[in-house]
Amino acid sequence: MKWSFFLLLLTAYAVPVQQPDERPEVSVITVNGPIGPTTTSYISRAISTAEERGSECLILELDTPGGLLDSTTDIVQAMLASEVPIVVYVTPSGGGAISAGVFITLASHIAAMAPATTIGAATPVQMSGEEIGDDQREKLINYSVSYIESIAAERDRNVEWAESAVRDAAAITEETAIEIDVIEIIAENRVDLLTQLQGREVNGAELNTEGAAINEIEKTHAEKFLGYLFSPQIMMILMIMAIYGIIGEISEPGAIIPGVVGLVALILLLYTVAAMPINIAGFVLIGLSIILFVSEAFTPTFGLLTAAGAVTFFLGSLMLFEDLSPLYQLSVWYVLPATVLTTLFFAVIVSSGLRAQFQKVAKSGKESMIGRKVEAIKRIDANGGKVFVQGEIWNAYSDEIVEEGEMCEIIEIKGLNIKVRPLKNQEDQEERYGR
Repeated sequence: MKWSFFLLLLTAYAVPVQQPDERPEVSVITVNGPIGPTTTSYISRAISTAEERGSECLILELDTPGGLLDSTTDIVQAMLASEVPIVVYVTPSGGGAISAGVFITLASHIAAMAPATTIGAATPVQMSGEEIGDDQREKLINYSVSYIESIAAERDRNVEWAESAVRDAAAITEETAIEIDVIEIIAENRVDLLTQLQGREVNGAELNTEGAAINEIEKTHAEKFLGYLFSPQIMMILMIMAIYGIIGEISEPGAIIPGVVGLVALILLLYTVAAMPINIAGFVLIGLSIILFVSEAFTPTFGLLTAAGAVTFFLGSLMLFEDLSPLYQLSVWYVLPATVLTTLFFAVIVSSGLRAQFQKVAKSGKESMIGRKVEAIKRIDANGGKVFVQGEIWNAYSDEIVEEGEMCEIIEIKGLNIKVRPLKNQEDQEERYGR
């Protein structure tokens, strides 16, 4: 018994106890492509997550051609207010921090770039995509210059270059950027970056990043899905689906599925429009095109209104995202097929559906005989008589006498008997003789 206890004790001590990973942690996110509303959500969530986990820093691997000014402003505000150090790393080689990316990079606690990368060109035109007058352009540039200067000054970076990036669309490589104090590090890769971050002081504390555990913060499924929605192509598709579905349900009541699909598409479209403003003139032109398409169903213009609607829809679609960055504008080769499909949809499907709904319902069977003018083939009175209708002889009666050979009108059908009334005026009687 004693030996058994001794062996059990030795076995317990022989089993290694797994210690928790005590290495420092670094959180990492990757932002590729245009800066939009979902980018703001992603970066803000990553900052909160890194703060909650006590990460040494949050590394934002960035490669962007620019994006929306409103989204960029929100990101910069979140970065400046962050309690966790933020490192913006412009990567991979061949990539860059252009336009909105300049503001984001300058707002970081530590800025780094990979070899063969670029930063710069942050003029207001590139940020907003608008054609503006000289006076308004000067005001917008002055505001943007003061804004980027304040960011650069807050992070002790080259204020003069920051001004030239906005005013003169200046762009530089990583070698020049580190020489003139725009960035602090040139790193070959993530491991090299972590090594160079080791011991750097941020907010009075030294970073401990060499050999740190990496916490990759991925986009959620919702952020990925919404990221697809916030693109002009998808927004255009949602708009077309909303139009097709709702108008299709109106022209063919009871189909249900088109109406449901159209309503869901409309809700998603309104959600995206709330975050990405569209050109009002373009929106109005598209609405006018729908009115013209529908009017064609009730107005015999021989396709004139349909043609006008097609032109209006095409122009409205081109203008819809005109006020946004060129990254968010639709190509004419995308708008053209959408215009053709929409024109065919209204000309073929909607027009026939609307005409069928509003035309008079054709009568059939016995009801089709009411109102018909027929000839009495036998004297008709309250007791009876005979008329010839649709190749058949019917029993007829009337409150007034109808002589044989006179014209009368069918006013009621009861079973196999027809009630008629005489046609007294000359015009009615002339129908008997075809005059």
